[in-house]
Amino acid sequence: MPGARVHGSLSGIPPGAWDALHDGGNPFVAHAFLDGLERSGCLRPGWGWRPRHIALWAGGTLVAAAPGYLKDNSHGEFVFDHAWARAYAHHGRDYYPKWLGAVPYSPVTGPRLLARDDVARRALVEAILDDARALGLSSAHVNFHEAAEDAAFGADWLPRRDVQYHWRNEAGWTDFAGFLADMDHRHRKNIRQERARVARAGVGFRLVHGDEASEADLARMHGFYLRTFADYGNAPALTLDFLQHLARSMPRALVLVFAELAGEAVAGALFLRGGDTLYGRYWGAGLQLPGLHFETCYYQGIEYCLREGLRIFEPGAQGEHKIARGFLPTAVRSRHWIADDGFRTALARWCADESEAVDAMARSLSRRSPFRDRGPGA
Repeated sequence: MPGARVHGSLSGIPPGAWDALHDGGNPFVAHAFLDGLERSGCLRPGWGWRPRHIALWAGGTLVAAAPGYLKDNSHGEFVFDHAWARAYAHHGRDYYPKWLGAVPYSPVTGPRLLARDDVARRALVEAILDDARALGLSSAHVNFHEAAEDAAFGADWLPRRDVQYHWRNEAGWTDFAGFLADMDHRHRKNIRQERARVARAGVGFRLVHGDEASEADLARMHGFYLRTFADYGNAPALTLDFLQHLARSMPRALVLVFAELAGEAVAGALFLRGGDTLYGRYWGAGLQLPGLHFETCYYQGIEYCLREGLRIFEPGAQGEHKIARGFLPTAVRSRHWIADDGFRTALARWCADESEAVDAMARSLSRRSPFRDRGPGA
């Protein structure tokens, strides 16, 4: 039988062993990505991130693993449980620390229970619970896991659902004109006008992968990222060292788009590329220009997917405005284990009510599809 081990750093697990547990299609669970966050100063204990990866070993062979963290807050998770924490505090109980199985700062769906087979995957879930109980934690959570992993969770894990907005090329579009042709007249016209305003302003675009990016490009993108966080009064987590690390260790997965005016970069967007998916992550601008955000973050990403044959584009969390630009409501999921029976029963009802509301919202949002006959290529 495999034995469970807790790893306080991903450096304690060989990269080859970790990456053998997934198909390589999702860059966020790659050893290089997660280890880079730890090594590059992005996961600071003072911000509530303490690595606690759970792994199953059979002798010297890694058979299952979950990227995990002890959290002292709920920042950077994108599955919101602040109301749960307040309920605990109201009853004089401690909600934190909790265990979180997730990719820090990344609300993207992907494998969370990395395993050689379903038996090992279920054993991994039990190992997570054993560790949470041994530490006396209030709860354990797994965010943005794949639908195929649902079966590994027992009845005690409460399911939650939410909605994001994803672009999917199910119609076989080969260029942007074909994509627009499947839209109704109003939405097609609006997108053309948005793109034309940016073009008339004289803005051009330059795309580079990690192995094509100069040190100046990386510093420039990081500067745009810092500017966005400063504008919203938030603390930036990603360091320039981390971007440089991605450019070295995941060179073709890192995609940077720069908007340039008169030879100077005025905005930038950072994407990560997976097997069949492009993930939009960060953007920033030093110039306010109508349509610049949509062009840099959405339309340039769609163009890239069409050129490269990528099937899916996830541009980030939230934003109903994305529907009008071809990103349709898509369900995302999470699972939650609550140690206290009384709280678990109450939160089960809460989650059921939330799911009904989310499903109703998704049905309503789907009726706002910009595509003719309410579906791309229909």
